[in-house]
Amino acid sequence: MKKVSLLLTALILLTMTQCSQNGKNARIEKSPIPEQTVQNVISNLKNTYGQEQSFRIERGVKQVANLWRASDGTTQDFENFCKSQFVANDADLDQLFNKLSYGSEMLNGYFILLSKELMRPLHLDWGPITPIDELFGAYNASAHLSEDLFANKIAFITALNFPYYSLKEKTAEGEKWSRKQWAYARMGDMFTTRVPAKLIQDYSTANTNAETYISQYYIYMSKLENEKGEKLFTDSTLALISHWGLRDELKAQYAEKEEGLERQKVIYEVMKRIIDQSIPEQVINSNQYTWNPFSNAISKDGKDVAGIPEPNTRYQQIVNQFKVLKSIDEYTPNMPSFIQRKFEGEYELPVDEVEQLFITLVSSKEVRECGKLISKRLGRELQPFDIWYDGFKARSGISEKKLDAITTKRFPNTQAFEKEIPSILTSLGWTMEKAKFIQERVKVEGSRGAGHAWGAEMHKDVALLRTHIPATGMMYKGFNIAMHEFGHNVEQTISLHDVDYYTMHGVPNTAFTEALAFVFQKRDLQVLGIKETNPEKESMETLDNLWSCYEIMGVSLVDINLWKWLYAHPEANAQEVKEATISIAKKIWNDYFADVFGSTDEPILAIYSHMINDPLYLSAYPIGSLIEFQLEKDFKGKSFANEVERIYSQGRLIPQLWLKEGVGQTLSVEPILEASDEALEKLSK
Repeated sequence: MKKVSLLLTALILLTMTQCSQNGKNARIEKSPIPEQTVQNVISNLKNTYGQEQSFRIERGVKQVANLWRASDGTTQDFENFCKSQFVANDADLDQLFNKLSYGSEMLNGYFILLSKELMRPLHLDWGPITPIDELFGAYNASAHLSEDLFANKIAFITALNFPYYSLKEKTAEGEKWSRKQWAYARMGDMFTTRVPAKLIQDYSTANTNAETYISQYYIYMSKLENEKGEKLFTDSTLALISHWGLRDELKAQYAEKEEGLERQKVIYEVMKRIIDQSIPEQVINSNQYTWNPFSNAISKDGKDVAGIPEPNTRYQQIVNQFKVLKSIDEYTPNMPSFIQRKFEGEYELPVDEVEQLFITLVSSKEVRECGKLISKRLGRELQPFDIWYDGFKARSGISEKKLDAITTKRFPNTQAFEKEIPSILTSLGWTMEKAKFIQERVKVEGSRGAGHAWGAEMHKDVALLRTHIPATGMMYKGFNIAMHEFGHNVEQTISLHDVDYYTMHGVPNTAFTEALAFVFQKRDLQVLGIKETNPEKESMETLDNLWSCYEIMGVSLVDINLWKWLYAHPEANAQEVKEATISIAKKIWNDYFADVFGSTDEPILAIYSHMINDPLYLSAYPIGSLIEFQLEKDFKGKSFANEVERIYSQGRLIPQLWLKEGVGQTLSVEPILEASDEALEKLSK
């Protein structure tokens, strides 16, 4: 699941680039500074400090002029500010950088900490969520931060002295920069636009509402019937969240052969009902009704009950968030759409390049050969839900019950998991000293939903691992998810505490933290002391990565194309968004999946909850999978722990440079396709 801290950090950074707005429909303020004044100030500063400061002077003065509003002062105030606040001396500039870094850490850190606390009733299992919990959880205490930072001129001082570089400039020049130059450039990223505080708060509210909706979306499996009216799930306590829990249960059923196939068919019908919103709202997060998802009939105490379809609540969440995010567009003229802000701004990878990367893989012959191999291994024709085929993993042949017995005994509660962190890390190659260092900076808490990782944004705070552990102990599926989230925590700790400059802390984008999360998740059996001696392990892992990329790239293409559709139809309502989502999902399926699976018009690619509660986040997963594969190649023959620390202590370089410095090559699908060719050849012998 997603790294929560990045979402909220993005909100905080956005609030650090906003302006005040008088009235809901206020017009965008333009800079009142004449171009001639800008040129006069530039000339004056060049005469004072020399041509060697020419670039910084020109860009800094223009940046301040573009951000200046009438409320910030007169034209003379602007001139006086630039002349008095420009820092030319290297030592003084370094001192300014350090003080701005410390202030940013305190603001980021404490606002994130405050959000963690306010969201506890929503994220932790503290009983029923009340309206006041939702109000506190949706409240963004940092929404008005930037108004103060512009008012007291901190934002302007930063923009004047630390130039902003575009992605194109970072790509062209960044390889030659020193670490300090990179740190200065990241400082220059902080204040580039001014977005109204109200819009920041509106998005925080819409997003929190979507998060809450998804976090309570459970299906009680023992209440489900198959086509014959039989109940195939016997555990009355088994309640699975959509989509993560349903998907993982479907994956687990590959080890159960024929009975597993029948259960998978039931789960698939549930997913389709969720997608088209024909699911009876009575069965959501309730164990009071028996439900047959094939006929869509429900009953209670043996008596038929009229089902009430969920009223497009799922798609209303998308509408709510789109409207707020689109309203921000006019305040970000350099990136005038959320799609561009997400990809070129946040991911620092243009959306067209990402989309083409995905299409190359999902269209590949390697995927089609892999599909044939899976069908052969299953001994049947592929079903649509086989996009989640789990048979290439080492654990696929191990009984879920056996794994549950191990994890419930070892991890009876969150305290036990936290206590085991040093053992988990030393089993993966960390020294006990470093393992304890990480343990001291990670707190484990019981989550309401499937779980998430939430990093710290200041050195004096800790990262959170929120994971779901029932009273009977941690089930294997929960442990597998927890290992994924713990991978985030390790990244969060290393990239905060082992990075040389605060402005460089973190990773290039969320895909890079997902990559390490995948790496940790894949080592779950190793942590449990279960050794894999299969000589085909490497080939199997390669194809597992390929098939996972195929699935999640398809889902991501749906997400991207839905947002393109939203921008083309900005007034669409929830019903229209639902219809568009299903139509797009079916088209992506027909274009890239139908020939592999032998069926058309399948809607399954629209099931992911991320589409509802985290707009355009999904692309981070397949990019992360590609990065994971490149990381694993680097780890071979080396100390896993040492390499993780070396690579992730690079901090927030741009993606392609991070990869080049870390593993020796930029982002590409070619390594996984080439390795898959070899793996398919070996496994076909």
